[in-house]
Amino acid sequence: MNLDMQTRQSPNSWVIFPHPKNPQATLRLFCFPYAGGSSSIFRSWSSSLPKTWEVCSVELPGRGLQIGKELFTQLEPLLQAMVQSLLPYLDKPFIFFGHSLGALISFELARLLRCEYGKCPIHFFVSAYSAPQISDSKPPIHALPEPEFKEELLRLNGTPIAVLENAELMELLLPILRADFAISETYVYSEEAPLDCPITVFGGLQDIDVSRKELTAWQEQTNSAFTLRMFPGDHFFIHSSEKLLLETLVKDIYRVNKFV
Repeated sequence: MNLDMQTRQSPNSWVIFPHPKNPQATLRLFCFPYAGGSSSIFRSWSSSLPKTWEVCSVELPGRGLQIGKELFTQLEPLLQAMVQSLLPYLDKPFIFFGHSLGALISFELARLLRCEYGKCPIHFFVSAYSAPQISDSKPPIHALPEPEFKEELLRLNGTPIAVLENAELMELLLPILRADFAISETYVYSEEAPLDCPITVFGGLQDIDVSRKELTAWQEQTNSAFTLRMFPGDHFFIHSSEKLLLETLVKDIYRVNKFV
């Protein structure tokens, strides 16, 4: 690890700062990756966001600077392991953005922070994930034999074919992907009061896995403003429509949160 990267990470390695920490930041944006993803997904975001915002990419065990750490296959233990490492960075107004699995993790983290610490994001961005109160009708895939599991990954279009065909890379990636899918597929929703922060939901117009109806149902999870935004692209529009997504995210923050 080079010195530059060391200066950009937090001591606990759960929170990665793609750029040097900004003591003058007035807002922190916590980004939670999709299944199999790492903090590197959000490496370029800072250059497209206001200078007074600080991007904090959440690194899950087993990848990036947490490579070699034990993988989690259930959500509750993951949240309990994560929360203490994030608390020191919640001393300023903060936003949560989660894509796919990251949306589920950040949603339940927001509920945990409200319940146990009296903290809440000023805005919650959900991306490419159906509302948690909707039962998943799709059969689980995390325990499928390797050929069938790879077929599902190919269908989702989130893993490049070159990676799927690289035996060495897949040996490293498959356990991470299986563990991440297990987190989502073993999740059991419990009813609580809606969040008090605004929720903006992002969806892909060509996403075959998450419907507009499933995205709209997130409205039940907030007592505040709700907005649904649809972007060109499939389940991974976060990459193909990145510029438009970030422009929209900034506009929504300033539109709803006048004091930011």
